[in-house]
Amino acid sequence: MTTQSTLRAGRAICGLLLGLAAALGVAAGPAGAEPALWKVESGGSTAYLYGSVHLLKHDAVWDTPKVEAALGQSQELWLEITDVDDPASMQTTVRSLGTDPAHPLTARLDPARQKRLAAILSGIGAPPTALDPMRPWLAAVTLSVFPMQKAGYDPAAGVDRLLKQAAVKRGIPVFGFETSAGQLHYLADMSEAEQMDMLNQSLDDYDTALADLDELEAAWERGDDAAIGRLERKGMTPALYQRLLAGRNVLFAQQLIARMKKPGVIFVAVGAAHLAGPDSVQTLLARAGLKAVRQ
Repeated sequence: MTTQSTLRAGRAICGLLLGLAAALGVAAGPAGAEPALWKVESGGSTAYLYGSVHLLKHDAVWDTPKVEAALGQSQELWLEITDVDDPASMQTTVRSLGTDPAHPLTARLDPARQKRLAAILSGIGAPPTALDPMRPWLAAVTLSVFPMQKAGYDPAAGVDRLLKQAAVKRGIPVFGFETSAGQLHYLADMSEAEQMDMLNQSLDDYDTALADLDELEAAWERGDDAAIGRLERKGMTPALYQRLLAGRNVLFAQQLIARMKKPGVIFVAVGAAHLAGPDSVQTLLARAGLKAVRQ
């Protein structure tokens, strides 16, 4: 999902590496000391909405009794992408969209940040030119991995992967709102200036990034949507917020509205950032007459 900006970018794009208080027009229930679960009903259709975390520590509790009960009722699981457990499938696309050997990364940095990058890489036993083949967006996301891994955060313990494993075991089909390649394009299609801003902030904020992530993960574990929304928006530029959160929420909501015209029960898990704040998926559903109720 790193630094304040990079952490938010990486977490907002589930396939690469969290996905935000009850918003305007959304029915809110009391916040319990557990991750938030929402229920939307329309005619013969029901959708459970769960804010996932794409990287967790292995001792984190995500499968609460409410989640287990909701998943047990569901005939479909909807994730951001279906191949969340297969990063190898994205390697060719990552190389295509994320590398540029003709323009070494260090040459794009000012001297102070060249020194900063060299120090970070030295700390993990890598040479100062280790990230040179990468475009700035990929370098920023790669840098985000270092403090996470050191602290014990693991994509293998992410909610998305574990939910998919549970669904496959139960014979529940899995659907995706997006594709892994499409998610990568959200970052790869940023302008060079936007990518450099992302990389520069990742270098500047490297030492405080893990504390930000710990605070955000703690807010998720206690179901504190207001805190999630505040922390996710902090430090994001309006352009990045629109690209990675608000704009994608519209796409998620559109697909959910269409799916809920059919009968059945579905379980939806997207990054927790998409389920809080004024542009949340629940807010968009409410505008279409679909009320989300906190469980």
